[in-house]
Amino acid sequence: MTTREVEHEITIGAPAAAVYQLLADVTNWPRIFPPTIHVDRIEAEGNEEKIRIWATANGQPKNWTSRRTLDHEGLRITFRQEVPAPPVKAMGGTWIIEPLGESQSRVRLLHDYSAIDDDPHDLLWIQRAVDKNSTSELAALKTNVELAHAAETEELTFSFVDTVQIAGSAKDAFAFINEANLWAERLPHVAVVRLAEDTPGLQELEMDTRAKDGSVHTTKSYRVVFPHHKIAYKQVTLPALMTLHTGEWTFEENDEGHAASSQHTVTINTDNIARILGPEATVADARAYVHTALSTNSSATLAHAKAYAEQKA
Repeated sequence: MTTREVEHEITIGAPAAAVYQLLADVTNWPRIFPPTIHVDRIEAEGNEEKIRIWATANGQPKNWTSRRTLDHEGLRITFRQEVPAPPVKAMGGTWIIEPLGESQSRVRLLHDYSAIDDDPHDLLWIQRAVDKNSTSELAALKTNVELAHAAETEELTFSFVDTVQIAGSAKDAFAFINEANLWAERLPHVAVVRLAEDTPGLQELEMDTRAKDGSVHTTKSYRVVFPHHKIAYKQVTLPALMTLHTGEWTFEENDEGHAASSQHTVTINTDNIARILGPEATVADARAYVHTALSTNSSATLAHAKAYAEQKA
């Protein structure tokens, strides 16, 4: 069996401990790393944890389960995929964070991997995926860690939730959101939908939506489905005012019955504020504009899901 080893590195203008902390908390990863769609921490005991990752590799959505060992003192995180996604037979590696003074650090990302049946074509595919994702992840890690030390970070990134109460089944409301292939028929603001689910529970959703001014915008997202309580997603084709958009649709019981919620996390793209909103526009203006646009669409979708579930009841 052929095992390949490769290393990538980058220098970051932030303390090593801060870099380690961001890497250690996997719930941050969809916001930090462009290829990462969603991460679930399945088990955690001491410095060992089991996680499941949904991410793109060479543009294809994949998912796998990994074991991680966290070494806070040594500023190292080792990982080994338990259930790799074909064509990978085995994959593992280490994050190594090295201090370069008080406010700078070097991050080294090591991988070792092999392909099913030692297929040369598959080895090349894995090599390209590892190289592309590692380069992308390290660059994004640098950007996000350094932003985290800038005063305006919290102002640029924000989250909000819209919720409706349902006098019906949360399972039916979930079905309405899950069946996005029918949204062009069910939602007035959706013009065209393209939904693919080659792997059960992992969806690729592309749609054209109408804005209030009549313009049509195309967006693409990857969605991870957890029947019948959650759909997590990451938008990968973004409008000009955003550099990040992740979210979750959740369906749960509460004291009043059943609730459906839409949660958004957004980072504003400051480079485009003046072009889109005018030369006098501020970050606060951009936040308000994006919040209103997203909340209008998600609230409308929740209202239709509520009506659908209550009609079924």
